[in-house]
Amino acid sequence: MTVDADAPVYVAGHQGLVGSALRRALLRTGHRNILTEDRRNLDLRRQDDVNRWFADHRPGYVYLAAGTVGGIKANATRQAEFLYDNMMIHANVIEASRVYGVEKLLYLGSACVYPRQSPQPIPEDALLTGPLEPTNEGYSLAKIAGMRLCDFYQEQYGCRFVSAMPTNLYGPGDNFDPESSHVIPALIRRFHEAKTRGDNRIELWGSGTATRDFMFVDDLADACLFLMRHYEGPGHINVGSGAETPIAELAQQIRDAVHPTCEIAFSDDGLDGMPRRAINADQLANMGWRAVTGLSEGLRRTYSWYLTADEDVRRRRRRPDVDLEAADRAGATSGVQRTITPDPAFSGSEA
Repeated sequence: MTVDADAPVYVAGHQGLVGSALRRALLRTGHRNILTEDRRNLDLRRQDDVNRWFADHRPGYVYLAAGTVGGIKANATRQAEFLYDNMMIHANVIEASRVYGVEKLLYLGSACVYPRQSPQPIPEDALLTGPLEPTNEGYSLAKIAGMRLCDFYQEQYGCRFVSAMPTNLYGPGDNFDPESSHVIPALIRRFHEAKTRGDNRIELWGSGTATRDFMFVDDLADACLFLMRHYEGPGHINVGSGAETPIAELAQQIRDAVHPTCEIAFSDDGLDGMPRRAINADQLANMGWRAVTGLSEGLRRTYSWYLTADEDVRRRRRRPDVDLEAADRAGATSGVQRTITPDPAFSGSEA
C-alpha cells in the first residue's frame, strides 16, 4: 500500500527509544504531519482522554510504541503495575483507532512474549506454546494481549491492525541507568567510566559465550515503515538483525569504540543467562527487508549520542526536547537536544 506523506501519523511513545527512532525515520521519508503528545497532557491509560485526543486530531496511521517499561528489577517487583498500565494503554489506543477510523495501526511487541524455553532462533509460531519467563510475566502478558487484540480487531471489525515483534534493541535514547540498563548501554557506561578514571581493566560477569541478536533502533524504525506499507497479517511478524553475537565479541566491539586500551576479563561465574537467544526473521527477509546497520557502526553512533546527552536523559529521569528538523539535517543519528524537560512522574514509560 502507499502511505500518503501528508497524512497525519500518530507516534504513541514518541519520547522512548523506539518512538524517537520512528520520528527520525518518518522525517527521513518525507513525513511532516507527525502527531505526538506528552504523557503529562494525555494519559493513555484513560479511554475517555484517548478518545477525545483521537477525535480532535484524527490520525490516519498509528505506530503504537507506548508503554511502561523497565529493567529486570522493575519487571520483577512491579508486575501488577506493568500488567495494568500496558493493558490499558494498548487497549485504549487500539480501540480509539477503530472508533475514529484509523487507516492502519502497527503495534510493537517485545521479545519477552515468547516462552522461556523457545526453539532458537525463535519463530513466530512459538508464541503461546509454553510458560513465560516468571520475572517479567506481567509485561509479557500485556504485550501478548496487545498483539492478539490486533488480530481479533482485524478478524471481527476488519481493521488493518498488525503487530511487529522486535529483537533486542539499542541506540540513541537508550536507558543508561546502571541499575536498570540492558547489556549494551550497561557496557558502554562501564567502559566510558573506566576510561574517565584511567582504569585499563574491567571484569565482566559470565563466560562471554552466550549469544544474542542485537538490532540498531533506527533499523527497526525503517522496518516499521516497511511493514506499514507491506504487511497485512494476521499474526505478528518478527524483526531481527539476522546475526547472533557472542557477549565476548560484543564487549570487544564496545571496548574498541569507547576505550580501546582497556583489557577485558570474564569472571566465568555462571551468570550467562540463556546460552542463546535470537529471533527468526526469515518471514520479513523473504518480503525483501533486512537490517543495514552493522554492530560496530551502531555502537559508534550510540556512544556518540551518550557523549552528548545530559546524565538525567541517559538515566531517563528527564526527557530531551528534540529538534526534529535539526536531527534530520544531521542524518538522524542522534537528534539534537535544545532543552531538557523535567518529568517528575516519569519512571520508565515510553509514552
